[in-house]
Amino acid sequence: MRVAILYICTGRYNHFFKGFYESAEKYFLRGIADKEYFVFTDDMDLSSEKNVHLNYKKYEGFPLDSLFKFDMFLRVESEISQFDYVYFFNSNAEFRVPVGKEILPDESGLAMGIWPGRDKQLPIFYPYERNKKSLAYVKPFGKNYVYYMGGLNGGTAQDYLQLIKTLSKNIRDDYNRGIIARVHDESHINAYMRHHSCKIIGQGYCWPEEWPCDFSPKIVLRDKAKAFPDCVDFTKGRDHSLWGKVKKALGIAKRAIMWYV
Repeated sequence: MRVAILYICTGRYNHFFKGFYESAEKYFLRGIADKEYFVFTDDMDLSSEKNVHLNYKKYEGFPLDSLFKFDMFLRVESEISQFDYVYFFNSNAEFRVPVGKEILPDESGLAMGIWPGRDKQLPIFYPYERNKKSLAYVKPFGKNYVYYMGGLNGGTAQDYLQLIKTLSKNIRDDYNRGIIARVHDESHINAYMRHHSCKIIGQGYCWPEEWPCDFSPKIVLRDKAKAFPDCVDFTKGRDHSLWGKVKKALGIAKRAIMWYV
């Protein structure tokens, strides 16, 4: 079995690659698959490992480095199409225990991570794109809503390439019309998945490091703001004051109501 791993790190995100790579080599499909890493970075000295393929990516910051990730992936389309499976992991992902075949897709051909805690929310509060002019728009009054995260997804090479080709085009079409979806590439993933099935990768494979939990996650998302508290890319300008929390709550309520308007 051959698995291609897609990974993006530019600027200070380069800090996380060593931990990701070493943990993936130790725990991800070890003894099961031959793994090769396709890394998009502005540091061409990031790694000299034989199974790491560095692809230059100019640092553009948030959200552009994430928004156009699928354009990046298509730069290596011919290479990754030769693999059995293709997976993308967030730059701050780190494996903590062995992860085996349970993460591979089912007959749908896709496997998608879900944000911890979203399953306990009503869909009205999911941060779906509400702009009807966007190709990431998700309609209300449907059934079986699931909110997928942008930082963990994969599938067979064929099915995953179909996904990224579609999303690359949709994101670019939106952008050319002056539209950036609310949660960027993640919004487009969620719109796509309203019309496709997948195997769901549970919360134990994408647990934020800073969140308390009563179990041992298999994969954690390291706390970026803790590593670099002054980096705007990592804090995303979040306001943790009381007024900031009030504004966030009011914004969520407004968007929830507007979904049905």
